[in-house]
Amino acid sequence: MPLPTTITPPSLCPAPIFPPNHPHFPPRNQFPPRPIFHRPRMATLSGFIAGSQLVGSSGSGGGGGDNEARTLIEYVGGGGVDVGDDLVLLIHHLQYACKKIAALVASPFNSTLGKHTGFAAGAGGSAGGSGRDAPKPLDIVSNEIILSSLRSSGKVAVMASEEDDTPTWIRDDGPFVVVTDPLDGSRNIDASIPTGTIFGIYRRLEELDHLPTEEKALLNSLQTGTRLVASGYVLYSSATIFCASFGSGTHAFTLDHSTGDFILTHPSLKIPSRGQIYSLNDARYFDWPDGLRLYIDTVRQGKGRYPKKYSARYICSLVADFHRTLLYGGVTMNPRDHLRLVYEANPLSFLVEQAGGKGSNGKNRILSIQPVKLHQRLPLFLGSYEDMEELESYGDVQQKVNPGYEV
Repeated sequence: MPLPTTITPPSLCPAPIFPPNHPHFPPRNQFPPRPIFHRPRMATLSGFIAGSQLVGSSGSGGGGGDNEARTLIEYVGGGGVDVGDDLVLLIHHLQYACKKIAALVASPFNSTLGKHTGFAAGAGGSAGGSGRDAPKPLDIVSNEIILSSLRSSGKVAVMASEEDDTPTWIRDDGPFVVVTDPLDGSRNIDASIPTGTIFGIYRRLEELDHLPTEEKALLNSLQTGTRLVASGYVLYSSATIFCASFGSGTHAFTLDHSTGDFILTHPSLKIPSRGQIYSLNDARYFDWPDGLRLYIDTVRQGKGRYPKKYSARYICSLVADFHRTLLYGGVTMNPRDHLRLVYEANPLSFLVEQAGGKGSNGKNRILSIQPVKLHQRLPLFLGSYEDMEELESYGDVQQKVNPGYEV
């Protein structure tokens, strides 16, 4: 049959080309019915059970018997923990910001962002960065997304960001202080390597309210990690995962793209007491101190306290390396004075401790270290409790040759 050369009004359309009983065109009533979508439930599969429990993977704890999937906001609003209305509202705005960043990272246009926005690598706030660590266009846009969401929440007094030289005072009556690395690992974006957002939440120190704005903004941002109310990271990878602790365990939520909700998938995460993986840049082996070299040589030969050979896994994206360590155990580390105490070390140490692990600078507990500068750097070791104890027993594990940055 020749194709029509003019558009026929719908009411005058001819009969279908294929008759109803054509062998390749089944009758209308043989098509499967359109699916009706309900709140997502996780089917029972190997390693999973229905609902919000993930029990088959190493390091995951079980929850209750509720088979209904819980969202992040339901969880913090009393379905898992009750953190109070102010913090629930803050988390709601923070998760919205991270969804926007997830979409930005996955966009096919992010590689040309700098050309269209006028940003150049290294432009924007210096924040103590230099060379490869200088802010990139996506860092700056991510920073603006988070700042905008925190402003909209009405619950944040000050935001301190790795991308800014000084904290940003938002409002006098905000009950919380937020510290953040908006987009960790952004220099790997062009290679589609996982990236992440790290954040920590403190209460505003009301006793500082009488001070000048710049001074109280800085002092509020320099609280020790022991004062954290909550912390977390969002991993942008094959899945988008929001992992957080509110002081009663560590829990991970996975973004369901069909509903736009973060769904509880890893309740009460527990890092294994010992793993079989170490994560750091082996290329710097000859810069390491004797203690660190001896530890690595020992465990990868299976001659340590755990009689199995360790494997190396290193992505060079802190959130990704930490996430794997949290699930499988072992140690992830940077022995140089490289990672920031306020934005990276404190929030992640809070998470790993809540999961039963340990965070250290090689000598001292991270959460007990008093920050003295906003962009203060230090060595960072995070991991399974027994692995961390063994590592620290070697004594000299902090790299002083080619440290990279001044503290």
